[in-house]
Amino acid sequence: MRRLPILALLLWICSIFYVGIYLFVGGFLLVRLEVNRTSTCADVLPPGADVARGDFCLKEPRFRRAVVLIIDALKSDFARYDPENTSPRAFENKLPVLDEMASSRPSQSRLYTFRADPPTTTMQRIKGFTTGSLPTFIDVGNNFASSAVLEDNLVHQLGQAGKRVVFMGDDTWVSLFPRKFHRSLPFPSFNVKDLHTVDNGILQNIFPTMEGDDWDVLIAHFLGVDHCGHRFGPDHPAMAEKLTQMDGVIRSVINRLQNDTLLVVMGDHGMTDTGDHGGESLKETDAALFLYSGSPLFPAPSSQVEPEVVPQTDLVPTLALLLGVPIPYSSVGQVLLPLFPHNNSRAAPTGLSQAEALWINVKQVNRFLETYSSMAKDIPADSLSHLQSRFTQLSSQYLSSVSKGAPPSPELVASMQAYLSSVRETCRASWARFSPVKMAAGLLVMGLACVVCYVLSELSLVVLQEGVLKMPVVSGLVVGGAVAAGQIFMWGFVEVLWCVGVVALITEVMVLWRVRRLSLWLSLLPPPLLILLLRCSSLLSDSYVISEGRVVTFLLFTLVLYVPLRLNWDGLLVPGPPPDTQKPPGLLPPSLPLSTVRREGAALLVSVGVLVGCLYLSLSFHSCREEQGSCQPSAFLTPLSRVQDSRMRNLHYVLSLVSLSAWAFLLHRWLRHYGNLNCTSVTVFTARFLLPLASICMGLHWAVSATPEDSFRNLAELISLAQVALPRVAFGLLGLGLLLLWLDPLTVFLKTRAPLNSRAPSMPPPRYRASTGISPQAELHHLIPQLYQRIRRSLEDGGSEGAEADGRPAVEAYGLGTVYSAPLILLCGMLGLGLLLLHPEGMALSFLLMLLQAAAVLHLHTSSSTLSSLQSHSNVFSVPWAPVVLWSLAASQFFHATGHLPTFPSIQWGAAFVGFPQGHSGTVLPATLVTLNTFASHILFAVGCPLLLFWPLVCEVRGTRAGRSGGGDDGEDVVMEMRLRENPQQFSSALLQLTLRYLFICGAQVFASVCAAAILRRHLMVWKVFAPKLMFEASGFIVSSVFLLVGVALVMRVDVAVAGLFQKLLPQNSR
Repeated sequence: MRRLPILALLLWICSIFYVGIYLFVGGFLLVRLEVNRTSTCADVLPPGADVARGDFCLKEPRFRRAVVLIIDALKSDFARYDPENTSPRAFENKLPVLDEMASSRPSQSRLYTFRADPPTTTMQRIKGFTTGSLPTFIDVGNNFASSAVLEDNLVHQLGQAGKRVVFMGDDTWVSLFPRKFHRSLPFPSFNVKDLHTVDNGILQNIFPTMEGDDWDVLIAHFLGVDHCGHRFGPDHPAMAEKLTQMDGVIRSVINRLQNDTLLVVMGDHGMTDTGDHGGESLKETDAALFLYSGSPLFPAPSSQVEPEVVPQTDLVPTLALLLGVPIPYSSVGQVLLPLFPHNNSRAAPTGLSQAEALWINVKQVNRFLETYSSMAKDIPADSLSHLQSRFTQLSSQYLSSVSKGAPPSPELVASMQAYLSSVRETCRASWARFSPVKMAAGLLVMGLACVVCYVLSELSLVVLQEGVLKMPVVSGLVVGGAVAAGQIFMWGFVEVLWCVGVVALITEVMVLWRVRRLSLWLSLLPPPLLILLLRCSSLLSDSYVISEGRVVTFLLFTLVLYVPLRLNWDGLLVPGPPPDTQKPPGLLPPSLPLSTVRREGAALLVSVGVLVGCLYLSLSFHSCREEQGSCQPSAFLTPLSRVQDSRMRNLHYVLSLVSLSAWAFLLHRWLRHYGNLNCTSVTVFTARFLLPLASICMGLHWAVSATPEDSFRNLAELISLAQVALPRVAFGLLGLGLLLLWLDPLTVFLKTRAPLNSRAPSMPPPRYRASTGISPQAELHHLIPQLYQRIRRSLEDGGSEGAEADGRPAVEAYGLGTVYSAPLILLCGMLGLGLLLLHPEGMALSFLLMLLQAAAVLHLHTSSSTLSSLQSHSNVFSVPWAPVVLWSLAASQFFHATGHLPTFPSIQWGAAFVGFPQGHSGTVLPATLVTLNTFASHILFAVGCPLLLFWPLVCEVRGTRAGRSGGGDDGEDVVMEMRLRENPQQFSSALLQLTLRYLFICGAQVFASVCAAAILRRHLMVWKVFAPKLMFEASGFIVSSVFLLVGVALVMRVDVAVAGLFQKLLPQNSR
């Protein structure tokens, strides 16, 4: 096998796809420019009135202190109270204190709906309500790694004003605002299974802190409600307990408040009905905001129109002016006017009036707009000009009113509010900006990558013989170096992205140029690729993306039916008519033996039946998108710890345990059936012992995880230890097995025959056979081909040196016929167990269906290729397009059938804590675990892709090759995968072609997502549907390509080991 050329070509193909994705994403998901300037009390905002004093700190602040209670995921529904609701759900009517205060003390308190900007992840929300700026889509990826906030923010302004800010709670704040707090008590935040550690830590410190005098602003961030939602969902008794606890906390804080202290109780985001968040549905964006003061704070309810919804960005300028600090420089929020007295009111002796606060806010936003527009050019010039003219008009009207000594008119106040809203909407629209040049470059590179991948897959044999990569790569590097030199000469720096893009583009063009003559003979797209075309076309429709799970299932079902229909159309499923004896033999058309047609037809029918059954059952494991309305997510997605019905919990556990046992048993049975468990290698040790032990640990871990917290309180420490130890032991066993598999992947047992008794009756030499129960000898019951055909011929040519007197080979090899597929099967089995451990327990049945469906696809492909080869009398190892498309569609289908969706709220964050319930010190490991969980189906089908090449040879034991060959000694030879060793050039070509075809299919889907995002970038659903789909499709391609290379590398590792094995047996004749 030509290992190095294959790996080099595959790495190059993957690299150009990566470059194309990186180029497009760099132009599609740009982060807005951060203005690293800060506001100060001395700032004079144009048009300035008092140059000596500045604008922000002209008057005494309304409040000397503030207590900010952030109840993470405090959904707006949680804060409502309905006295007529006599049977409330777990999350209803559990915070009566908010309604009581708002009703009994309307001049001191208000309750609002607090609307967040997506993405609704905690870190982005903290940034939003401390800086007053708007997030960008790409910020969601930073939720794993909270980097320090560099923009001007409220925490910084409070510290600059000399106010002592004390923080306690979610440790995200400490990483966002390092060394900004007077005192901080952070607690680990990412362990969603821990409902109490953070909250209890706050409760131990908040009241002593409030009773002391060493603070001015107290921030407490509770996490129990959010973690309860992630773990149990909102409608669970644990949520009722947590909300009731928060009700008591708010009451206790109110009782300790001084009249000069403002209380802010708020949620950073909401949650869906399953307890998730991150998207932009109203359930996720609408939180609660409660404001309270011991002294009168609000005007009479009928004196002013109250806002129905308060944007989170509006909290920043409001708190800044109430506490007497400058508004952060980049804030685009609008002050909440009801918190400021009317212009003619004398109720508040200190603080700014509504018009004064609004005027300062308008000037601050205008200053930011001018600064930002001078630094970045992404705000349209006409919009910018319109906003500047409106500000000029407002300035003249306000200054004219002040000069006359009259309060600003209500119309002027409304105009200033409209101006602030216009600025925010303009910025929101402008910051969804794109770079058309980068997007076009990414599209071009990816489009050419798909073309190159398809052409090379069709010309794989010629590509390996002639080599087409060396000169294009050298040419690309030369041109890329020239571009880099030009950048240094013109700009003084190198933009690596463009240089890499040029290298990729030049190499693609050069490769296509070198194979231009050969590619003229390429046939039209085969029919199975029409299914791929439909799949890619569906990605241009938001409704199809929303229903993608069912769409992929339908396409897979359609292609499954196409295979037997095509065989029947070609006359391969119907026995031919009896031959006409009057015609010469040379004129008779080829016909298939009746027994072969029946055997393969039956196998085909069983495979189709299993596939259809798996497709139907897999629909029971789908999750639901927010856009799907009445859709109910699968009950199997609920972790056992969240199932309240003990009968249902026990049933789910039994089903999961049976599925896990079936997974391990089927793998062991297959390896035993093909004679791969006879030797004493470390790989056999892995299959015999490590795999079952890991399965036992997983079953015990599920049992421990399903134990309710209020049960076995005396064994709480032991249960906690088991939750850590059992999954880690399982991970360790599987990791050790993977290492041993790589070190010694052979599962072949060599047996030397004993000398024959010369006085025994002479027996005819046995034919070269592969027996799985057909051998007359008991010791060969699970024996697959005794010996590699090349060895037999070498031994026969060598005379008596390597054979006994009866001509029988002196060495038998157990398991040699599945020498390539057995390590792959074992690898998929161990990876599958590890990935299943990262999923909810109920997904064990889905993983078992995945295994059965993959086996059905392999057998469907085997029967189809067997019948086709029998008719054409060919012995080519090439894998047709149909099974490759089926394999790829199955990966996409089981992405949905394992509870995943191309949306951020559907990410199963709990995977990060399997074996690590106390959380992580870094971000790499949890991000890796969540990635493995999300793309489990992509990983398994990518690693197992080479099985499509090996499976028809593995199933050669049915005797189909003999039937095809028409008898004779050679016709009875069943050497299975050793045929690949006999034809190394065809082996290399077939393996390269298969991997290129799989990469082409995956790359075409990414290219379709890229095109959809580019074409529909101004679509209403772009950030809700198409952008997340692009991110998941691109990530899935990267993961699939990496693990596809892992599978190919294992095949090559086995090939090296097989070569070494035969070098020991035949040092003179081994290749």
